[in-house]
Amino acid sequence: MPTALLSQLYPDHLATLQQRASVALLRGGFDHLLIAAGQPHYQFLDDLPYPFQVNPHFKHWLPVTKAPGSWLVITPGQKPKLIYLQPHDYWHVVPEAPAGYWVEHFDIVIVREAREAAAHLPAQVGRCAIIGEDSATVGTHRPNNPEVVLNHLHWHRAWKTDYELAMMRVASHLGARAHRAAETAFRGGASEYAIQMAYLAAARETENELPYNNIVCLNEHGAVLHYTNLERNPPVHSHAFLIDAGASFHGYACDITRTYAGTGAEEFRALVDAVDHAQRDFCSQVRPGKSYPELHLHAHLVLAGILRDQGFVRMSAESAVESGVSRVFFPHGLGHYIGLQVHDIGGFQASEDGGTLPKPDGHPYLRLTRMLDAGQVMTIEPGIYFIDLLLAELKQRPEASDIHWEKVDAFRKYGGVRIEDDVACTAGEPENLTRDAFMALN
Repeated sequence: MPTALLSQLYPDHLATLQQRASVALLRGGFDHLLIAAGQPHYQFLDDLPYPFQVNPHFKHWLPVTKAPGSWLVITPGQKPKLIYLQPHDYWHVVPEAPAGYWVEHFDIVIVREAREAAAHLPAQVGRCAIIGEDSATVGTHRPNNPEVVLNHLHWHRAWKTDYELAMMRVASHLGARAHRAAETAFRGGASEYAIQMAYLAAARETENELPYNNIVCLNEHGAVLHYTNLERNPPVHSHAFLIDAGASFHGYACDITRTYAGTGAEEFRALVDAVDHAQRDFCSQVRPGKSYPELHLHAHLVLAGILRDQGFVRMSAESAVESGVSRVFFPHGLGHYIGLQVHDIGGFQASEDGGTLPKPDGHPYLRLTRMLDAGQVMTIEPGIYFIDLLLAELKQRPEASDIHWEKVDAFRKYGGVRIEDDVACTAGEPENLTRDAFMALN
């Protein structure tokens, strides 16, 4: 992405965050917002650190994701301050000096030891809203994570600035490019591990830099929703390939899933095509004022119709939904917010004051229950799976007589289908970040 565009978009993004912070502080009775980047965590009885993950509130303000021990100080009416830890260290790579389109917007202080940050933080600790984990404590400044402040910030984080959308478009492009490489590896007969390696090479990111652990499934492994084992040897026959994998750009994530039928698996390809067609329609319904739970329930009805039309169930789509049979084949939610985090915060929040919007009865895994609005970005990821555990439970229910078990059993070797796009709600037609990214590769 051209730096000139980021430079152009960033000031408005920063102004938006400053306005949100000012209101949040006023509501909480604080004068300053302090945000800790975070600290490395070490494995039990070892000196081996876990991969560092920056506080999402920190990377919301600036594209810095690898500066543990750093702090942000936001005081309404003043220029934001960045206290940047750049240690004297010959054991590890030291963070580079701050540079880029964003630095002119901050007062920057360089410190060499984490404890030195305390001298540059506001002295009146009681007037500070401090966001971070307990391990980020420095001096007398301990994160207090005031709920009233977090509620306001989390609620409004659902609306992305133009700068954030630009970041997410780049992440989508990186992800789409890597997905293409993964599909090519699959078509060439590669193992799950080899497909993962092809993905990483095309994304040009390490596993620790990805926004989540990739799900790379051949055949029946597609029925394990969060499968991450990565078999080293390819199967004798690659009937199906499901990959749920993302990429990151300056801390912003994409989340993409595609499913492919292997050579000769025409019956499975028909199911993939049907789910893909339905998914495109669900994406087109991402509009302001749309209830996401209602869209989720609508997806169940449509997917139940596919199960009926393709001969998996004999009951009507309505009966499959009402009886819960559709949840056997589609047991997860339709999607979630995405942005600074893959499962971005605030999906259940009732208002900027907090509260929780309930999930529909019988749908415990739905991750978004809010009304949609222009500027929000979410995933749309319907699926149909053949999960042994859930099918075994279904066989013990009265509805078992309405299942075409011979056909269901024949599809167990394929695992399942999931198609996922990241979609931005706009005032008009939704923007499909994922499909646009794939089209740009053609």
